[in-house]
Amino acid sequence: MVEEPIAFLRAVQGSQPARTASPGGQVAQVRFDRAELDRILTIYGRMVAAGEWRDYAIDFLSEVAAFSIFRRSSEAALFTIEKRPKLRTRQGQYAVIEAGGRILKRGHDLAQVLRVFDRTLFKALAARSL
Repeated sequence: MVEEPIAFLRAVQGSQPARTASPGGQVAQVRFDRAELDRILTIYGRMVAAGEWRDYAIDFLSEVAAFSIFRRSSEAALFTIEKRPKLRTRQGQYAVIEAGGRILKRGHDLAQVLRVFDRTLFKALAARSL
């Protein structure tokens, strides 16, 4: 099976500059590929099962792909998992950011970055068993 990204495309509007448009008339976007989404959704599913998270949103923009996690759909995001390919050669293209804007973990490997949620999951499961 070929690992290909899930593509959600926006039409180019007349007011946007042509520098981000591809030959097909669509805006170039940063996306999570299937393997990345699988890792993120695995963590998300575990936290939903633990009763900690209830909703999510995915945004694909020109410079960043973001997976935002919510406790309730009416609140601000608890955490945002970002992919910024421009930072690939520096700090790493993946980051987990909490609601206040503090970066909890940044790195080159998504699995390593997502380990920040292992502690949260462990605490949620321990509190649930009490």
